[in-house]
Amino acid sequence: MELEAFSISLAVKDIDSSKRFYEKLGFASFAGNQAENWLIMKNGAHAIGLFQGMFDKNILISNPG
Repeated sequence: MELEAFSISLAVKDIDSSKRFYEKLGFASFAGNQAENWLIMKNGAHAIGLFQGMFDKNILISNPG
């Protein structure tokens, strides 16, 4: 059985500083709109979402296919 891809959506307080932090870890912006306070960042097959002011807590997301 093959599992789906998972990503984590992080509730961040400051999207600018969060983006810079994850860029230092090798992530790059892949999708989203920083002006709207959300970004999807990838590092190889790994993805994280940065969301400022949209969620109260971090969320684990299942991405089929």
